[in-house]
Amino acid sequence: MSTVTVGLLLTAATLAPPPRQAAGGDARTEVAVGAYLHYGSPGVDRMEGLSHWLGGTELRAGHTYLPGDTWANIEGAPDSLRSWARWRKAGADRLFVLNVPMQERNEAGIPDARVAELIRAGARGRHDHHFQRLAKRLVALGVPDTVIVLGWEMNGFNYTHRCKPDPENWKGYWRRIVGAMRTVKGQRFRFDFAPNRGSDAIAWTRCYPGDDVVDIIGMDSYDQPPGHSFDEQITQPHGLQQQVDFAKAHGKRISYPEWGLFRNGDNPAYVRDMLEWIAEHRPLYHSITDYCPHGVWQCNENPRSAQVFQELLSPEQDGRSAAGLRPPD
Repeated sequence: MSTVTVGLLLTAATLAPPPRQAAGGDARTEVAVGAYLHYGSPGVDRMEGLSHWLGGTELRAGHTYLPGDTWANIEGAPDSLRSWARWRKAGADRLFVLNVPMQERNEAGIPDARVAELIRAGARGRHDHHFQRLAKRLVALGVPDTVIVLGWEMNGFNYTHRCKPDPENWKGYWRRIVGAMRTVKGQRFRFDFAPNRGSDAIAWTRCYPGDDVVDIIGMDSYDQPPGHSFDEQITQPHGLQQQVDFAKAHGKRISYPEWGLFRNGDNPAYVRDMLEWIAEHRPLYHSITDYCPHGVWQCNENPRSAQVFQELLSPEQDGRSAAGLRPPD
């Protein structure tokens, strides 16, 4: 997921109940449905439209990103945080999910040697004050229970906050950030460790910083290799099944902060399989990345997938089609 553009085997006999059957009940145990719709205030505005398209299904997970260009933005400078805070406070059972970069110039193509230096500096505490400022800002806005997706996709090749150049000090840096944010009075943050599905540049298990500083085991999972079929996405090393098993072993909830279509195009079977996986394994929340090529509501390139998404996440359809109720151009 780019912040610049912002940014098992299942058989017919073992299919999980459709997600719509989990719409009621105790909000503490139900799956919060969300979508990434825009990083700023338009993302808040569009949630009502997506909910309407889904026949009134409540979107309880509001998801956005802090830009990783400057430390000022990582400290929470974007004014759109006020809009997201108002949205969160309008419903007691809502989740505000915020992706937080661990380094400035996060998409600048910085080489490994320099990334290793930055990781070591962070592990020594050089950047603690930036994250304390963010924590204070979130508490002051009335969202002290924000879910912080810190250093997402750390097992990849691209972000400056990637883990591979120095995994041991990277874990230490994560611990420094969490410790700094937890010093702020009134905070109740939950920290979500969310790698890419698969091994990628480094096995994500090598980057795990410890149970005391992680609350949720997330995973960003798009319809792309490694894993040409959904069954392979489940069973591959460091895939969906390993995420579930790892979280269970560590006593953590799971999440899917980013998922969606990608290299296999308009693939309704993938959307159905992913939503059935979610229904079976009951993450704290999931958030489809809803712009092209990944999305279903704001992207007209995936009409068959949009229909499946709408059918499985809506109450009874009343004959409406996914082609209607689209967002304005």
